[in-house]
Amino acid sequence: MNRPAFAAVPVVSETGAPRCGTPIGTKVAMQAASNMKAIACSTAVWIGAGCDHHVTTVTAVPGGVTRAQVAEPSVNDRLAQAHAAERAGEYQVALAVFRQILARNPTIATAYIGIGEIYMIQQDFEAAEPVLARAARLEPRNFDAQYGHGRALQMLDRFIEAVRAYHRALTIRPENLDANQQIATTYIQMGEPSSAMIFAEKAVEIDPASGPARVNLAAIYQDVGRTPEAIHQYEAAVELMDPTSPLLLSLIKALVHEKRYVDAKNTAEYLVKLDPSARAWERLGWCAFRLGDYQQSIESYRASVQVDPDYWPALNGVGCNALNTWLLSGKTEGSAFLEARQSFRRSLRANPDQQKVISLLSRYGSG
Repeated sequence: MNRPAFAAVPVVSETGAPRCGTPIGTKVAMQAASNMKAIACSTAVWIGAGCDHHVTTVTAVPGGVTRAQVAEPSVNDRLAQAHAAERAGEYQVALAVFRQILARNPTIATAYIGIGEIYMIQQDFEAAEPVLARAARLEPRNFDAQYGHGRALQMLDRFIEAVRAYHRALTIRPENLDANQQIATTYIQMGEPSSAMIFAEKAVEIDPASGPARVNLAAIYQDVGRTPEAIHQYEAAVELMDPTSPLLLSLIKALVHEKRYVDAKNTAEYLVKLDPSARAWERLGWCAFRLGDYQQSIESYRASVQVDPDYWPALNGVGCNALNTWLLSGKTEGSAFLEARQSFRRSLRANPDQQKVISLLSRYGSG
């Protein structure tokens, strides 16, 4: 008598969800199964995944005997699981899944990249570099592997190797903004601004609306003496992104270099509203002094010292303003002289290596 053929039947719970256990089949399948000595549910359990991630099926075999089969997650499923854990900040879970993938197949470059990215987030650059290097060797045309390896090398101050890795990444994606910016930054760190300029200009060409790209290019222009072009890039960056204290300080420095003191003072006034730091107040005091507004100058320097009592550039500013007041009064303003002497002495305690201040104290120290 011919036996009917049976298709694979998923095992489901009463709720309809896949589960592990003895297959539920037809009457004939159940009768055949009763003749078996044992039916095992073999399930590969991955971190964060239980039986619900596997489907057990009943498959007809010659002689009418059935066997249970468990469909394991694919590599892509496991990678997706690891990346989801990484995005959720569950780094140990993600690392465990990536490592399990590699235990099955040590040639999966994406898993190495995932491990390397987590190490980079954790700032464990020593651990990240060899992992990302392995990924780069496995897949030389993988942009993420080459770029990630470059980042790790750069963070380890291995600049020459980092540049080589970034060049490999750019042969794959020459229009990538981040790779162009990072190789430019690496060249700056190597003291090669001319080489950096090529890639910084390319980054702005790729994305003219990128404030960080323009800041990068501005710093390079300033470094090579192209200050007017640096100012243009800094001003564009201020319009494109939320201004930061380092950005505004760099713009002030460039404006001062070009003797644009009014613009520098206006920028400094904006800076102290954004970030009333000792450095910001000191810059405002310096700009006001250059414009002859000595009252605003000394008040700004005093505000700087209030923020940081040991900030010696501001102490020098207070001293110079007070000394000028004393000299212009015909040496009758004794309080100004005392403030000048006290400020210079405090400045020297904070930074003894100031020959000009030492000379001033030697000349005017006794009044």
